[in-house]
This record gives sequence, structure tokens and C-alpha cells, in this order.
Amino acid sequence: MSEWPRPWRYIFHADMDAFFASVAQRDDPSLRGKPIVVGGPPESRGVVAAASYEARKLGARSAMPMATALRLSPDIIRVGHRPGGYGNISRQVMAILRRVTPHVQQLSVDEAYVDVTDVAGPDKLEPLGKEIKRQVRRATGLAVTIGGGVNRTVAKVASQVGKPDGLLIVPPATEDEFLAPLDVSLLSGVGPVTLRALNSRGIRTMGDLAAADDAWLAKEFGARGAWLKERSLGVGSSELEFEDERQVKSISSETTMRTDTDDGETLLGIVQEQAADVVRQMRNKGLRARTVRLKLRLSDFTTFTRQQSLPRPTDTEAAILSVADELLRRELEPGREFRLIGVAVASLEPALDQPQQADKGPAAGGQIRLGI
Repeated sequence: MSEWPRPWRYIFHADMDAFFASVAQRDDPSLRGKPIVVGGPPESRGVVAAASYEARKLGARSAMPMATALRLSPDIIRVGHRPGGYGNISRQVMAILRRVTPHVQQLSVDEAYVDVTDVAGPDKLEPLGKEIKRQVRRATGLAVTIGGGVNRTVAKVASQVGKPDGLLIVPPATEDEFLAPLDVSLLSGVGPVTLRALNSRGIRTMGDLAAADDAWLAKEFGARGAWLKERSLGVGSSELEFEDERQVKSISSETTMRTDTDDGETLLGIVQEQAADVVRQMRNKGLRARTVRLKLRLSDFTTFTRQQSLPRPTDTEAAILSVADELLRRELEPGREFRLIGVAVASLEPALDQPQQADKGPAAGGQIRLGI
């Protein structure tokens, strides 16, 4: 295996394609090849949580009001959320990634960063990506797109450019060349308001942003201006965040929405999936929790947490979900849009009346080479 030219590291961003819509099409053969949107009904101000690629060709997109999406074409079919139907698939995908390396940072039910520096040199990146894609397809029947870069910023942009069902490896030291012609909206943190401000200045590509006046960026965006410029140049962190299981202080599951949303049904559905994921993690570690936390980030990047203590430690999904659900409902207000939501548990203690380690399936035995 070729050695990395230090100090580079290499990160994969694995992102399931149109996840909620793809699951619906997989499970219902009558929906395959048809334009479908997943989300709440239009009469309850539902928004599109996911649109199949067929629906995207007709103009549907995530976070669009459901009523607007359904008016685009009489052929578009609305499918409701399937509570609890996505967690098992997510766990299968994450288990495959952790068989490659334990250095996996799960971002949401359908995406994760993977640090592959120690398992694949430059000549093995593409074969490794292909093998991961093959195993995910075989295990779930679904497609995953993988983007690769020397940091999280480049890897995530690469996965977006590579969709659908793609594999895009950006070689080290080519970040500027790769990013410069791309639309600035592909950068994480560039939402509708930021995009309008940039476009009004004639900044439409990442190359434009890289060449933008520093003083104007600081005046318009404050400290975020320098941060945005760095990202447009391919500068970013390659450090992933994962817990040391020997000293677990909290367990969490977070989701960053692709587009800000105020749709209560969508947010409550995400919280239900997150509560189930947190409980699974607790049981795998033989733990119970006394505190439930809800983390929220608004469209203007204001971030805050709400928490509530439980009368007794628990590892039951119903108890965790009940508290998280109530904490979220208190924060839902008309027009208040969210870009991140997360459920966490803290004040952990051993579940002495239960086995200390649940069966983790194939990943429990340690690293599995993927035959490349």
C-alpha cells in the first residue's frame, strides 16, 4: 500500500441517495421509477423531506412546501414517513463503514464521514470506495454516493457533485482546481440568505468567493466571512468526532437538514429516529440515562439545548422519545426554521440488570478487510 504524503489525511463522505424516497421505492415496487415525495400532507403544512430523482426532474426538492410540490405535476406521488423504518437500514450501512475502520463519524441516519487514511493509500482509494458501494447495495438494495478529499469540506462537496450513485475522489493538492468552478451553494453553511448576499455581489462560484474582498466579507458576515472563504479554498478540518467508549459521558444522534425547515411532522419524525438510535447505542454499551437533551440550531445559526431529567434511569425508547418529543413541541413556532436537530442522553450509569454488551452483528469482531 502506498504511503500518504504527510501531513495529509483522507476522508470519505458517504451519503445515501434520496434516502427516504429510495427506501419507499425499494419497499413498494409500484413506486419504482415514479416521481415521489416523502413528507407530511399539504393540509398540515407539510414539507418535502426527500424527493426521488424522478420527482426532482419535475422541480420537486427537499424543504419545498408539500402543496407546492404536488402542484408541479399530477404525476408526483406523496408518501408519508415510515416511523422506525429507516433505523435498521442506517445501522447496516454504518456497520459496513465500521468494518473498514472504526474512525467513522455518523452525521445523520443517512450520511457519515470516514477517515480512511490508515486503511487505503492513494492507489487504493477508488477500489475501496467501489467496494463500500457494492456492499451497501448488496446489504440494503440502495445506492450510496461517496466523495473523497483531504478534509470534510472537500469530501462533502465531492459527494454532492458525484450524485447520484457516484464515487468522486479528489486527489490531494487539487482542491482549488476542483472547487473553483462549482456553485457556491454547494458549501455547507451557505443557505438562502447567505446565497442571496453573495450573488448580489456577483459571487456565484467558489472561485469567486476565494477571490472576494476580505473587508466586504467581514462587513457582511462577520467572523463567518473568513470561514466561508477558507472553505471555498478547500481549507477545512480532517478531524472526526467520535466518542471514547471507555469514558462515555453522553450519547447523541444529530441531523443537519439539507434545507432549513419549520415542518413539525418532519422534525418530529427525525426525533423519533434519533431517539431509537440513542437507545440502541445505550443498550450496546450497557447503559441507562437520567437526562434527555434536545439540541437545536435555527436558520440564523443560533444554537441552544433544552433538557429534562427523568425520575429514574432508563434505556427504553418510549421514555426517551416522550421527553424529546415534548421538548421539541415547546420550540415549534410558525415561521421558526431549523437547520439542525439532535437528541442526546446524559447522566449515564451502568444497567446492572442487563448484559453489558449487546450483539453488534458482523462489526463486533473488529476490522474486516473488504477484499481490495
